[in-house]
Amino acid sequence: MTTPFTALERNILKAKGLSEQHLAALADLGVSGRADFASIGSCETLLELLPDLNTEVAARVLNWALPSAALGEPVPSALSGETQAGAAMFLQGLVVNSSDSTYCVHCQAKQPKDYSVGDLCLNCGLQAEPIETCYWCGTSGPGRFCRTCGAAFVITAELPLALLLRREGVAKDDIPAKIRAMGEAEKQVLWGRVRRSRR
Repeated sequence: MTTPFTALERNILKAKGLSEQHLAALADLGVSGRADFASIGSCETLLELLPDLNTEVAARVLNWALPSAALGEPVPSALSGETQAGAAMFLQGLVVNSSDSTYCVHCQAKQPKDYSVGDLCLNCGLQAEPIETCYWCGTSGPGRFCRTCGAAFVITAELPLALLLRREGVAKDDIPAKIRAMGEAEKQVLWGRVRRSRR
């Protein structure tokens, strides 16, 4: 059955999750184009008109159809908080920070212009950029990567494990991933080997 939606509108609505039956039901209700969704106005109303529609699909359709969505205001819905936060972040757009900005690794708060390495975060009180020791070349520095050799830092508590893996010939870039992938039992086995090597 053909519906009054344009071919483009039909394809967009299908991509948002509507079926042919939903499109036909909307046409029977008098919805013949994108502008008609303004009369529906909310996810709750759309779900009342199409009771078998998924809540997430209803939110996606109205975020596309309503003019407020084009302005970056997501349509309220019964979605979970995590899904709404993700949709809101997507609609806000891309934020580009300057290269001299520093953000706390714990709370992501932007640090003042006079910030220097080792200072405490004004927002959470923790060290904004902890000074880590590189398991590969032994130098220390802030950030997530060693500024000398480029190795990704591992947390200080697991530095002996990384040093052991380095001595055993594991590749530099594989060590952090290998430690993250280990279960607690595997780490305990490695800790035993570290303790034995210190005797």
